Amino acid sequence: MLGTVLMLRRYPVKSMLGEDVPASDVTGRGLAHDRALALVHRETGKVASAKNPRVWRGLLKLAVAVDPGSAVVGSAGPGPGPGPCPGVAGSGVWITLPDGKTLCSSDPGIDAVLSEVLGQPVTLTGTPPPKAELDRAVPEEVLRDGVTARVAVETGQLGGGSPAGTFFDFAPIHLLTTSTLDRIAELTPRGVAEVERYRPNIVIRTSAAAGFTENDWTGHDLRIGRELTLRVMARTPRCAIPTLEHGDLPRDTAALRVLADHNRVTPVEPLAPQPCAGAYAQVLHPGRIRVGDVVRLADGEPALVAHRQPASPGGALVRARDPIAATAIPLSKRAD
Repeated sequence: MLGTVLMLRRYPVKSMLGEDVPASDVTGRGLAHDRALALVHRETGKVASAKNPRVWRGLLKLAVAVDPGSAVVGSAGPGPGPGPCPGVAGSGVWITLPDGKTLCSSDPGIDAVLSEVLGQPVTLTGTPPPKAELDRAVPEEVLRDGVTARVAVETGQLGGGSPAGTFFDFAPIHLLTTSTLDRIAELTPRGVAEVERYRPNIVIRTSAAAGFTENDWTGHDLRIGRELTLRVMARTPRCAIPTLEHGDLPRDTAALRVLADHNRVTPVEPLAPQPCAGAYAQVLHPGRIRVGDVVRLADGEPALVAHRQPASPGGALVRARDPIAATAIPLSKRAD
């Protein structure tokens, strides 16, 4: 046994704050309602992402909750709005602005309100543009120059390891363990590592593990609960998002610096080492999962739970047996 499910979290609108759920159906498109919607810039056609914090860091000040009428599975309870929210593309969500005002995703003026709040012309949609792209600021330059500086920006396409028509940066599932969070907390000056900064879907309590244990999972299959089977595709390289303000959480550059100094590893071959925390996975067999479900290795190989700190960047890592044909992964895309 690798551990148990401590937390399930979905992000109904890409790059906005997430919400915890006690249970969820999981399909090839991830947790129910996860990244079902996104904002698209009306002039550039690019998907809005806080990976480019100079332009989009305000997204992380917006809270989102799926309307119970849309939450056929994985409901988080009553919505925050005054009534039903029919939604966009079948995903009705309530968006709470920094001033506390709450809007339904199908409100006639929601695009105008969000455009004013963010200072950019945007449209809320459930359909990605053809060959959808987003901008990602080079995280090292954001660390050096700050979130308001004009730094180098890379543009890449969405969903290298996800089904077509989704808003995932890469894969539909992002895993994170308590051992990784504990290790980050040990190394950061504040002594705290908030899970919100790393935006996982499934947080696994790994009481018997130590350090960045997900580093050893690439290429392995995991069983969660009775039915869900995942294949771990890659370690998750991190962008500038963990360093940003998330709701009431303050900015914390150590959330990325610690990884750059202590877990700069290869996300998947043949990429160069990068700061990593967590793991990306795809769904091999769908199923319903709940908080408390047992997480096991499903491929019959020894459980790799005691991760050794690499002696050098990219050292002592398990090579993926079949990382989805190495999926020619444009892993400049980080969990968003």
